[in-house]
Amino acid sequence: MNMLDVSIIIINYNTCAMTLECIDSIYNLTHGISFEVIVVDNNSNDESKSILSKDPRIRYIYLSENLGFGKANNVGIKKSKGRYVFLLNSDTLLINNAIKILCDYLDENIDVGAAGGNLFNISHQPVHSFQRTSPLVFEIDSLLMGVISKCLFGKNIDFNHSALPLDVKCIVGADLMIRKSVLDETGAFDSRFFMYCEESELLHRIRDVGYRIISNPNARIIHLEGKSFQSDKQIDRIVLFRKSLKIYCNLHYNKIYYHAVNFVWNINVWTRIIGYTIICSDKKQYWEKIKNRIKEASI
Repeated sequence: MNMLDVSIIIINYNTCAMTLECIDSIYNLTHGISFEVIVVDNNSNDESKSILSKDPRIRYIYLSENLGFGKANNVGIKKSKGRYVFLLNSDTLLINNAIKILCDYLDENIDVGAAGGNLFNISHQPVHSFQRTSPLVFEIDSLLMGVISKCLFGKNIDFNHSALPLDVKCIVGADLMIRKSVLDETGAFDSRFFMYCEESELLHRIRDVGYRIISNPNARIIHLEGKSFQSDKQIDRIVLFRKSLKIYCNLHYNKIYYHAVNFVWNINVWTRIIGYTIICSDKKQYWEKIKNRIKEASI
């Protein structure tokens, strides 16, 4: 049996309308390759099951519990039939034939283990698409107002403004294409992660076995994340991210490295609290909440 070119895996959690729009964009703009769309539903309690289970364009998998991002993708990966798996967020819309562009690039560059495109907001303005530094350098760079990254990468810090593919450390999990053969070699997502940093950890393992991670600017996708979040929800996300970052650092660096990352992070937080004391009391309170929540979580 001939393999498909790409298995597109979408994780749905109470995002039925967005997931349908994402699927529509795939079928409207993807041509020149064979593909399947697998939707893994993380135990949604909206209308997702009744609607998506009847959609003939997709393979629908409903989970009995919310497994989070990585483990739900692992379910889809196990069911996939493609030479490549393309992890695509439900809150994305293709702008062009991005999936074929990434597929063709991987076909032509056998030393590349994974690739992603440029992400844009709904107004087609650039948004965070990849990471180029390690966690400690990232925290130090943040403390220094981005001086390090600007010196090293110019304006191509987290979005590819060039016309050329760039080597990066991590592609945002919203649009990540990976060779199935590489996943067979390295394993898929680590089950210790619920959300955040799981793609960083997986791509770290892929780099460790000698493959490159590439940002291809020719693949263009809208990412709607963050268009309307309340401050309390943002704080919850930050706490969850810090928990995941601790797992990632301990797996691929060591505890001393993580303590260094956390030390610089705390300096960053205190710098913001002090800086906003006079100019913006609301932002001061926001960062104080973050500091307290992180302390309560013993991260």
